[in-house]
Amino acid sequence: MIRVGIIGGAGYTAGELIRLLVNHPSVEIIWVHSNSNAGQPVTSVHSGLIGDTDMMFSDNFDLKNIDLLFLCSGHGASTKFLSENDIPEKLCIIDLSQDFRDESNGFVYGLPEINIDRIKNTRLVANPGCFATAIQLAIVPSVKAGCINGEIHVTAVTGSTGAGVKPTAKTHFSWRSDNLSTYKEFEHQHLLEIGRTIKSLSHDTSKDTHVNFVPVRGDFARGIFASVYFNTDKTVDEINQIYTDFYNDAVFTHVVDGELDLKQVVNTNKALISVTKHGNKVHVISVIDNLLKGASGQAVQNMNIIFGLDQKEGLKLKASGF
Repeated sequence: MIRVGIIGGAGYTAGELIRLLVNHPSVEIIWVHSNSNAGQPVTSVHSGLIGDTDMMFSDNFDLKNIDLLFLCSGHGASTKFLSENDIPEKLCIIDLSQDFRDESNGFVYGLPEINIDRIKNTRLVANPGCFATAIQLAIVPSVKAGCINGEIHVTAVTGSTGAGVKPTAKTHFSWRSDNLSTYKEFEHQHLLEIGRTIKSLSHDTSKDTHVNFVPVRGDFARGIFASVYFNTDKTVDEINQIYTDFYNDAVFTHVVDGELDLKQVVNTNKALISVTKHGNKVHVISVIDNLLKGASGQAVQNMNIIFGLDQKEGLKLKASGF
C-alpha cells in the first residue's frame, strides 16, 4: 500500500483528492493536515465524503511515516513548506500549486501526455494548472509537429471551483450566477508553463509561438471548455492524423469527431479533443474537469505512474451525462 499524507486538506483539490484516494485499492491515507480545522472530522468540510471516511483533520504530521506527500495549499505555500521541514530523501511529492512548474528544485512537470517517461523516473512532480492542462492538450500535437503558423488564440471558460474555496466579490455564487466575465486577459499565470512547454517541444527554438489567452468565468461549478485556433498549411486529414497519432497511447485523452460538451467530462479524469479546419485555420476544442484532469485526478494519475500502477487505478469515473 502507498502511504499518503495531504497538506492543505480543507480546499477543493484536497477534497477531490481524498474522494479519489479513499476508494483507491493501493492507497492508505495516513493523515490529512489542516491547521484551521484540526481535530474536526474531514467530513465537516468535505461533506460529500460522509459515509466514506471517518478521518479527522490533524495539525501535526510525520513525513517519515508516509511514502507520498500531496501538497494542496495555495501558491507559494509549497516552497515555504519544503524550506521549513526536513524532507526524507526517498519521500515522493506531488505539488498541486504553481511553485515548481518551472521544474526548479528537481521537480518534473507532470503532464503525462508529454512527460510520462520522466514522471516514471522521478519522485518529485509539479502538477500542471487546470487551464494549462486544457490548453496544452489542445496545442501540443501541432506544436511538436511544427505546423502552427503565427499566433495561437484561446478563449477558455472555467467553473467557479477554479477560483478556490474562499469566495471573493467576483467569484461567489450571487455574482457568477447568470453571469459571464473575463479576467487576467492575456496575462494569466498559466501562460508561463504553457510557454515553457511550447519552447521545449518546438523544432525551431528561435520561433516564438505567442499564445493570446482570454479566460472567462463561467456560470457553473466545474469544468473547462477551451476554444483554440491557429493558422496552418496542413490539410484537415493531416491535422486529425497528427492528433490521433499523438494521443494514441494516452489513456485519458481522446480525439473525438463532432461537437463536445462539458457534461462529457465533468466528474471524470478525461480530456476530450475535437479538431476541425476552416479555411487556413485549425479550431481545437478541449474539455476537462478542472478539479480532476485539471488538478486532483491528474495528481492521482501521476501517483500511479510514479509507483508503476495502471494509470486508471482509482480513476475509473463516469460522467453523469445529465
